[in-house]
Amino acid sequence: MELLHLKYFQTAAKYEHMTRAAAELNISQPALSKTIGRLEDELGAPLFHRQGKQIYLNEFGKAFLERVKRIFLELNEGALQVQDMNSPDKGIISIAMTLPHIMPKFFGEFLKDHPQVKIKHKQASISEMKYQLENAELDICISTSPIIGENIEWVPLREEEIFLSVPPTHRLANHKTIDLREVSDERFINLSQGYGFRDITDKFCKEAGFTPNVAIEVEESWTIQPLVELGHGISFIPNLSILRDSAPNTVRIKISHPVCKRTIGIAWNPNHYLSKAALEFREFSIEFFKHKVNEYII
Repeated sequence: MELLHLKYFQTAAKYEHMTRAAAELNISQPALSKTIGRLEDELGAPLFHRQGKQIYLNEFGKAFLERVKRIFLELNEGALQVQDMNSPDKGIISIAMTLPHIMPKFFGEFLKDHPQVKIKHKQASISEMKYQLENAELDICISTSPIIGENIEWVPLREEEIFLSVPPTHRLANHKTIDLREVSDERFINLSQGYGFRDITDKFCKEAGFTPNVAIEVEESWTIQPLVELGHGISFIPNLSILRDSAPNTVRIKISHPVCKRTIGIAWNPNHYLSKAALEFREFSIEFFKHKVNEYII
């Protein structure tokens, strides 16, 4: 049983389609089918249900796939460990985080003391973070809601307040605090449904007794505050998005009711090998969000 054949099987299981799997592996479809057939002969059991070029894992295939995943995971972990032992001050850290405004400051501070380290940042939802942590595709995740999993550690870093953001000419711009019910008839600008920030702010509105009139939905969070500045609506803004050197020309108002806060935390897989660089990044993250971040926000 060769590792190459196991890789072919894993790719076929991923796509459940011989032609697509063969294209990713850069081999012909008949060659892939023949290899899978030889593997099944060696195991003495079929691994797929077949319907033309479409294939589906059967109970044998599903059980075998879990073992194959572990094999490749261990090989990857071993390679990471050897590379880390050979070059402890270098290394690559795979990270996902959902705080785009503070991210440049955050990474910049770490790289000041670790100039040889490379950072690979991936955009991911909470569910994607969970999957990628469990499969050792990420080293560290920093999220705005807990990541729960059997092989995941999630530690709170900071409680973040969320404010109301209005244009300078808005009728409420001179208010210091506000009950969220006072803006139940306003036009809101927010992220599209499915984003974590949209979910939590919709929840705040529900607690205040109304469903927000979201007049503009966007996919990129950085577009929200410019739209508020132009007077197209109001929005929510988290504290870590209000930076001293690039604060939007909007007015932030503290929300007295309901309590509008979220918890930022850091997650990792304790069964995944973390390099020296990744371990130092984890410790740096805890310290940064506890103290250093206050230098950058208003």
